[in-house]
Amino acid sequence: MTDVIIIDRGLEPYQHTHRAMQEQVALLKGGARAELWCVQHPQVFTQGQAGKAEHVLNPGDIPIVQSDRGGQVTYHGPGQVILYTLIPMKHFALNVRELVSLLENTVIALLGSYGLSSQARADAPGVYVEGRKIASLGLRIRHGVSYHGVALNVSMDLEPFSRINPCGYEGLQVTQLSDLASNVGVTDVADQLSQSFQIELLDLAGHRVAGKSQ
Repeated sequence: MTDVIIIDRGLEPYQHTHRAMQEQVALLKGGARAELWCVQHPQVFTQGQAGKAEHVLNPGDIPIVQSDRGGQVTYHGPGQVILYTLIPMKHFALNVRELVSLLENTVIALLGSYGLSSQARADAPGVYVEGRKIASLGLRIRHGVSYHGVALNVSMDLEPFSRINPCGYEGLQVTQLSDLASNVGVTDVADQLSQSFQIELLDLAGHRVAGKSQ
């Protein structure tokens, strides 16, 4: 039986979440259970596997942590909603491109519920509002299970993004939901993002299982 559960981990240091994801991947491989982790991190810059040092301009007192996700450097901090997607890809008949699109489209739909028009970019994964990046993506597949996921800027201090070339793009501007819409609550957005993605993933699994049985 396919199961997709949501786990709220609250505010948690990045390294702790990262280790926990790596351990959980081994338990989920080959199964039918997916886990969606909602989390916020204390201030941290994370550098992807292929990350280049020149994209870290002036980190100051914010730590830099090496990650095993794809992509370049990004920033995490309180007020940013992160959804980590631990999914056995074979069971859900997903490939990486489809998972990226599913994450991007879920964010785009969420922003639409606040009256905002946003877009994904084929050349730079993520979601953008008027050319400014509002959500970043980074993934890793291990033992056939995806982990890492999407980070949506909701109501946070954006200044640390000026200390890096976000996602490796010089001069890339960032934005956040609370600057573009009213009545924005971080907890509400986290619930909406995780529940919407859960519905989409279960719906996808149901359609693909039904298709195989026909």
